[in-house]
Amino acid sequence: METYVVVLAGFGALVLLTAWLPMVLRALPLSLPICCVGAGAVLSLLPVVAGLPLKLSEHLSLVEHATEGVVIISLMGAGLKIDRLIGWHRWAVTWRLLGIAMPLTILALAVLAWALLEVGPATALLLAASLAPTDPVLASDVQVGHPTEGGEDEMRFALTSEAGLNDGLAFPFVNLAIVLAGAGSFADLSLGHWLTVDVVWKIVVGAALGGLIGRGLGWLIFHLPNASKLSRTGDGFVALGATCLTYGIVQVADGYGFVGVFAAALALRASHHSHDYHQKMHTYAEELERLLMMVLLVGFGLALGAGGLLDGLSLSAVGFVILALLIVRPISGWIGLLGSGLPADEKAVISFFGIRGLGTMYYLAFALNHARFEAPDLLWATAGLTVLVSIVLHGVTVTPVLHFLDRRSGRDTQSGQDELPFERSVL
Repeated sequence: METYVVVLAGFGALVLLTAWLPMVLRALPLSLPICCVGAGAVLSLLPVVAGLPLKLSEHLSLVEHATEGVVIISLMGAGLKIDRLIGWHRWAVTWRLLGIAMPLTILALAVLAWALLEVGPATALLLAASLAPTDPVLASDVQVGHPTEGGEDEMRFALTSEAGLNDGLAFPFVNLAIVLAGAGSFADLSLGHWLTVDVVWKIVVGAALGGLIGRGLGWLIFHLPNASKLSRTGDGFVALGATCLTYGIVQVADGYGFVGVFAAALALRASHHSHDYHQKMHTYAEELERLLMMVLLVGFGLALGAGGLLDGLSLSAVGFVILALLIVRPISGWIGLLGSGLPADEKAVISFFGIRGLGTMYYLAFALNHARFEAPDLLWATAGLTVLVSIVLHGVTVTPVLHFLDRRSGRDTQSGQDELPFERSVL
C-alpha cells in the first residue's frame, strides 16, 4: 500500500475530527489538544511508525517554520477578536502581565534551571524565555469570544491580550540567550546593543510597522469605494493574506514579526470596529489555526512516543516542570496583578492559566538553529514535558473553573453557557 494514500486518508480523518471533536468535548473535562497528543502517542506504537525519523532535534528547520506558521495565524485571530480598543488604562492588566509578571517569570525560571538542571546561563535563559509566554494557540478556551460579541470579562481579555503580545516580547530574551551562547559569559556581552536593537528597535518597528500595515489593509478592506473594497468579497482567507504580508514585511524591516502581526490585527479591527466582515476573517483564521494545531499536536504525540522526546529527562527536570507550572507562573502573575483591583479568584485564574505550547517549541527550534547550546536533549525533554503537563493540566481544569466563575458572577459568556451552539475551538 502506498504511503501517500495512507497519509492522505489519515489527513482526511484528521480534518473531520477537527470539526467534530470540539463539539463532542465541550461539556467534558477534556480538550482537543489532549486528544491530539494522545492520538499521536497511540500512532507511535504502530510498527510502521517506529522506524520513522521523528526526533525533533533532527528537524529543527521544519519544527521552527511549522510552529511559526500556526503562531502567527493564532496572533491574527487573537487580535481580530478583541473588542476593546488599545489604551494605557483600558489595557492596564495586560501591561502588568507583560511588564511585571513576564520578566519575573523569566528570571525565576532561569535561576531555577541553573540551580536544578545544572546548565549554563545561556541554556538556562533560553529555557526560561521559551517557557515564559502564554501560548496563543492552545489558550483559545481562556480567551474572549468572537469579534463584536461583546461582554469581554477582564479574565479572558487579560489572557487574550497577554498571549497576543508576550510571544513577541519573549524574543529579546531568546536573542540574548543566543548571543550569550556565542559569547560565553555576560562580561563579553554588549548589553547596550541588546537594549537598543533587540529590545527597543525591534519591538518599536514591529508595533509601529504592524499598526501601519493594519491601517492600510483596513482602508483597502473597508474604506475603498464600494465596488472595490475587499470586504465585499466575503472571503475570510483575506486574514491569511494579511497575516503573511505583515509578518514578511516586519521581518524584512528587522522588527519582531509576532508583535507586528498582532499590532496589524488590532489596527485592522480598529479601522472599522463593528463591521461584520471581522467575523468572516476571524472564523477563517480560527479554523485554519485549529487544523494546523491538530496536525502539529499529533506530531508532538508522535515525537513523545516514537521520537523519544522525553528520553533526556532527569528527576531534577521533572521537579523543574512542576515548580514552573504550579509555583513560578502563578506567583509571578499574582505579583504582577497586585493593586489591579481584580477579585482574588480572577487574579488566581489569570495567574494559573499561563499555558505553554507550540510557541515554546518554536523558540527552542529557532535558538538551536542559530547557536550551539549545551544539553540540547535535556532542553527538548524539559520543554516537552512542560508542554505536555500544561496541555493536560490546563485542558482538564479550564472548563469547570471558568464555568464555576461565570455562573457565580452571572456572566453571560460562551464558556458559561452550555445551551449555546458550538462555534469556536476548545482548548
